Amino acid sequence: MIHLTGKERDWVLYDVGNSAFVMLTATVIPICFKNMAEGAGVSAADSTAYFGYASSLVTILSAFLGPLLGAVADIRGFKKLVFACMVALGVLGCGLLSLPAGWLAFLGIYVFAKTGYQGSLTFYDSMLADVTSEERMDQVSAHGYAWGYLGSCIPFVASVLLMLHGERLGLGSMQAMAAVFLLNAVWWLGMTLPLLRSFEQVCCVEKQKHPVHDSIRRLLGVMEKVRRDRKIFWFLAAFFFYIDGVYTIIDMATAYGKDVGISDADLMLALLLMQVVAFPCSILFGGLAKKLESQKLIRISILGYLGIVLFALQMDRAWEFWFLAVCVSVFQGGIQALSRSYYTKIIPREQAAEYFGFYDIFGKGAAFMGTLLLGMATQLFHTSRAGIGLLSVLFAAGYVLFRKAERLGR
Repeated sequence: MIHLTGKERDWVLYDVGNSAFVMLTATVIPICFKNMAEGAGVSAADSTAYFGYASSLVTILSAFLGPLLGAVADIRGFKKLVFACMVALGVLGCGLLSLPAGWLAFLGIYVFAKTGYQGSLTFYDSMLADVTSEERMDQVSAHGYAWGYLGSCIPFVASVLLMLHGERLGLGSMQAMAAVFLLNAVWWLGMTLPLLRSFEQVCCVEKQKHPVHDSIRRLLGVMEKVRRDRKIFWFLAAFFFYIDGVYTIIDMATAYGKDVGISDADLMLALLLMQVVAFPCSILFGGLAKKLESQKLIRISILGYLGIVLFALQMDRAWEFWFLAVCVSVFQGGIQALSRSYYTKIIPREQAAEYFGFYDIFGKGAAFMGTLLLGMATQLFHTSRAGIGLLSVLFAAGYVLFRKAERLGR
């Protein structure tokens, strides 16, 4: 395990902060939404589909905003400012989820909050090039995911205790739920402040007279460079498919678990176990990247996810959900961290935010396809299993295209 510098540690802490919101989106938010929607007479299949459509809308918004804001953020002095604005949007949205509202308003606030979260990651990921050296990127990136998984357990456990035992503090069920969202918003903000204080933009382009116009011009130039650089292009094409499957599983696992009869308690405890197991596995993948090629570890992770999806098709018991949660935690941190650091190595560092804007289009922005397909297939066939089956195609396509990218030199 490497010793992190002060700036690397502050960068890692943002993963600890935003991972609390990620846990909410994987557990409390879909459970709360489905209970609200089904209480209002919406069927289980339709509520799962609506949640999938909302997640798709978030990724479309992120894909549209990411490259443009990334181009602006690459200008000296702008990256921290734009990052802070997106964090503020996400934290505010998380806090607003505490307001009493119907299921449709709740879903709208969720879109607002998650758009801020997704937008912040464009700049956070690109900050990796500013806070560490190329030879340390794999391990620092892995530490971000690892400590994010472990750190998120603290507000999550506190949230579960509030929901289960809030009456001992004189809180009703709605008040306890409001306290959960406010607690996680404060945690997210608090863990962001060290990075905002210490971050210094090293990789950048100089200020210009017309920053927006010049940013659009540079953005178009980056689009052309991505098209011509076959290694970057084919990596992003592969990333589009396999990470789409990963994010769809993150977004929809809880909704799918409820549809096949897994209890709320089993869902939350299994996902808590997943965070704990993911911590050492992320560190392990970062360490293995020094001995094995990161490309090989990415391939192994894609195949692991393909097996997980195929097993999930027949899942109907709690122990199977627990088993899959552990399997996902083994590969999740590794595939995310190594993809991020691998991409950082093959792009120009001084244009990192611009290139990471495209990374988000092909990655987080592409996740609309998985959630949209899952939602449509669920409504069409009246079962979530049909949508889950389609995810196997995403991982298979991602593996084939990644192998193609590997064979191309710089």
